[in-house]
Amino acid sequence: MSVVDESRAPDAPAYRSPLLARPGAVEGSGPDAGVALHYGDPVHEQRALARGEGLVDLSHLGVVTVTGPDRISWLNTLSSQLLLGLEAGASTEMLLLDVNGHVEHAPAVQDDGERTWLLTEAADAAPLAEFLDKMRFMLRVEVARRDDVAVLGTAAGGWTRLAAHPAHVLTWQDPWPRTAPGSTAYGPADADHPGIEIHRALSVVRRDALADVVDAFLAPAATPAGTPDAAGAPARRGRLAGTWAWEALRVEAWRPRLAREVDERTIPHELDWLRTGVHLSKGCYRGQETIARVVNLGRPPRRLVMLHLDGSADRLPDPGAEVRLGEKAVGRLTSSVRHEELGPVALAVVKRSVAADATLEVDGVAAAQEVVVRPDGVTDARPAERPGAGLRRRDLRR
Repeated sequence: MSVVDESRAPDAPAYRSPLLARPGAVEGSGPDAGVALHYGDPVHEQRALARGEGLVDLSHLGVVTVTGPDRISWLNTLSSQLLLGLEAGASTEMLLLDVNGHVEHAPAVQDDGERTWLLTEAADAAPLAEFLDKMRFMLRVEVARRDDVAVLGTAAGGWTRLAAHPAHVLTWQDPWPRTAPGSTAYGPADADHPGIEIHRALSVVRRDALADVVDAFLAPAATPAGTPDAAGAPARRGRLAGTWAWEALRVEAWRPRLAREVDERTIPHELDWLRTGVHLSKGCYRGQETIARVVNLGRPPRRLVMLHLDGSADRLPDPGAEVRLGEKAVGRLTSSVRHEELGPVALAVVKRSVAADATLEVDGVAAAQEVVVRPDGVTDARPAERPGAGLRRRDLRR
């Protein structure tokens, strides 16, 4: 088959969500152009999202499906993640790497028993579909872009308000930061990770019913039975939240994003992405040598950090800005946002050699580090003894 989508052709107009017509909507930019950055009240939007009462328009995101009886085993051969045995409705993610182990694609993955759904960045949908189509060979699989559906974001169980709608297709619950079986972490244990209490989800709905789904979410909903304030509690009304609120939760959770944290040199270790995106014992896939070599023998050359920016500054540095230690550039800012509790915060990728207690500077704004990926660059999966250390040179000649 040929993957063609004329609605996203180069000369087609840029996507603009119909929800930008809602009161107070201010359009986002960069990878979130076409949907609302906020609806006039970013602070309360963040709070509503964190309570499970906020709904984020992510209808610009890309959706690709794979059908056919060979789909799971085929995707497993391409992916860093172990997909064999994936149960219908289970949420996972996979990384597709180049031959040197650099991240190229990072879709969310869910199978519904008939097709595998891949949710990805707006700009990645066409490249992902084209890559998969080229890799089909003679297998019984079909790849399709799905512009007939749209994605909505929720947190704290808010997706349950969408699930009963007849236009709801599926909900992917973000596994981050729960270290998957067969994987390892370069950051703190799951229980100590700041993302462990942040439960984000992506729901896929029919695009032709997007406005109706949103209106149903915004309608008052009764407090669930069994909660402390259920008796006599007023019905809770949902509210629209922008990508500002969505990104604030993501940065708080140290969650890497393909459109922000990844560049042409990124390997998963640098972003602590092995914990949810890589299985260390699965079969061969492109880039596996780099994954194994860095875990067993090496250290990632860079590391993800969270930056707490000087709140007295009247501006927020833009993604892509240089991170400096004195006069020396040591990395780049990847994401920045004003969090309603934490203040101005950011994610950045810096050289692993940068001291964890060093105060950095981004575009003239002082920044204190919070360690995400350990500076020693070692995980618990590293063998106690270097593989092959017991072999002598003459043994190798036999």
